[in-house]
Amino acid sequence: MVILKEGEKLYMGLVAIMTSHVKEISKSIEDATQGDFFLEELNRKWNDYKDAILDVRKVLLYMDRVYVIHNNKTRIHDLGMNLWRDNVVNSTQIVQSQLKKTLVKLVHRECIGEVINRDLTDNILMMLKDLGDSVYETLFEIPFIEVSAEFYRGEFQKLSEYCDCGDYLWKAENHLIKGLIRVNHYLDSISQKKIYNAMYKEIIENHMLRLIRIENSWLVTLFLNNRYEDLRNLYQIFSTYPNGLFTIQKVDPMIFVQELLDMKDKYDSILNLAFNHDEEFHGVLDSSFEYIINLNHNLPEFLSSFLDVKLRKGFEGNSEEIILDKVVMFIKLLHDKDLFHKYYKKHLAKRLLFGKTISEDIERNLAVKLKRVCGYKFALLEIMVMDIKTSKEMLQGFYRSHAERGDDPKLSFQVLTTGSWPLSRTTDSSCNLPVEVSALHEKYKSYYLGINAGKKLSLQPNMGNAEIIATFGNGRKHELHVSTYQMCVLMLFNAIDQLSYKDIETATKINSLNLIKCLYSMVFVNGKNIIKKVPMNGNISEGDVFFINDMFKSKFYKIKLETVATQRESEHEKLQTRKNVEEDRRPQIEAAIVRIMKFKKQLDHKNIIAEVTKELKSLFLLNPTEIKKRIESLIERDYLERDNIDNNLYRYLA
Repeated sequence: MVILKEGEKLYMGLVAIMTSHVKEISKSIEDATQGDFFLEELNRKWNDYKDAILDVRKVLLYMDRVYVIHNNKTRIHDLGMNLWRDNVVNSTQIVQSQLKKTLVKLVHRECIGEVINRDLTDNILMMLKDLGDSVYETLFEIPFIEVSAEFYRGEFQKLSEYCDCGDYLWKAENHLIKGLIRVNHYLDSISQKKIYNAMYKEIIENHMLRLIRIENSWLVTLFLNNRYEDLRNLYQIFSTYPNGLFTIQKVDPMIFVQELLDMKDKYDSILNLAFNHDEEFHGVLDSSFEYIINLNHNLPEFLSSFLDVKLRKGFEGNSEEIILDKVVMFIKLLHDKDLFHKYYKKHLAKRLLFGKTISEDIERNLAVKLKRVCGYKFALLEIMVMDIKTSKEMLQGFYRSHAERGDDPKLSFQVLTTGSWPLSRTTDSSCNLPVEVSALHEKYKSYYLGINAGKKLSLQPNMGNAEIIATFGNGRKHELHVSTYQMCVLMLFNAIDQLSYKDIETATKINSLNLIKCLYSMVFVNGKNIIKKVPMNGNISEGDVFFINDMFKSKFYKIKLETVATQRESEHEKLQTRKNVEEDRRPQIEAAIVRIMKFKKQLDHKNIIAEVTKELKSLFLLNPTEIKKRIESLIERDYLERDNIDNNLYRYLA
């Protein structure tokens, strides 16, 4: 028939026959959903169908290799798979629901120790894989991961309440190993990794703080009782998690700083009550605390974090002045004041920009205290607080002069002094604001520049946030607290039901990295997945299509969607902060060397080290090796020269 130019008739006849046959199978399988042998019936029909497809392909091999390929038709095997997928697996909600429920129930039964028919389960899962990744993910992988996570969450929440650390870890390791062996029977390597991550999250990750960082935690018990096997087990399990070992290394900042404060109070009381306020003893005590606090290289971050929590959540009673004075005393003893300054500026910026501080007056008071004991560099903190105060006054003036705004959205603008805030000013943070917001932004910009002639304004949307009202299916309304980027994306759906990734990228002009993070936070975060996408896999990619999740439900009216800007620093960011501090120190050291040498004209190596250390000790404790490197750098650039006879003697070159 193909040779006689009747290939089309033969092919379409085959499609009709196969379609009719598959629909008959579909009906019998749908009837089987009411019985106890649904999977067995589905498996039997599937095996017969696969054999039939092979036989058909053998009979029509010439058509499949010649006519089908030359006319860009679907190959017989693929045709068979598509027909089975569309007419059996995806034909009715009844079959889909029963298949999903039965598979997940079977594997869950094995989780709790029951014996199941593994061969049958394997065959059905292989069928889903043959029908395509999206079918496999929708009908098995995603619901299986959700059910498994729920199971382990319940099991290990109970264990965490009555097991000690050692017993908990042994049980955790045992479950992880058994779980991994079990999923090896059903899942491919990609799915295995997903389910293992879900298991690890519920068994280990969600209990890390309880195991490690809570006061009087189980970890302390292991050290005190010399339980080396348990500690070794702890190390091995935590080392498989990216930040697991770092969690062991760190102590809770609030507890650590509070214990230091309590210890200082204790010894101050002893000196005051028993040693008659003796100044020499107080000097010895301060020296001892200076030594102790500088042993912990995390203390600059801890002190900043401690203050951040207090200035967000408040102080007990009227204790803020007392506590702030005590913490400032510790900061005064710090060797790495510049590192504390870096952390504190970031924390202060987030408190001020997101309105999370308990009092701007307290913030200003603390900024003055820090400037007094730490020097000129801390004066920028006071400028940051003043920027927020000035911005509020400017905003009030703007709204008084624009009383005719009507239905314009309510916007709050914060104008920040360049160089005073720890903000990155790059084009990567730019975006197109929605029309409603953009119009008011331009009005404010015109108003501000009219009062402040000669100044320039540049928008920093990466640090902004918004509150918007969203209406979902059946008229359910929620107040969403979102980032500026999230607002820009969500407001696109006011006009269009669904948008491709490229559509969103083009409309918002958000940098791809920021856009992916933004979309991820609204698609994949449990309880906050207000957007859906196709295909529904675990990634955001350019081929995705997005639409509002009309089925979204939450028991809360107000929902906060976490963003990168409002989350705590990642470990990478903290390491970057330290690196930035080290880079900032180099010009400061070189400037100090030049100032000293310009005045002294010449100094030997020992004295120049002493002079530079003395000048910069209010900011950080210097390593002589770093000073030597800066001296060499200045010699190379002709600021200094080394004496021809005495290599330890340097001269200033005017």
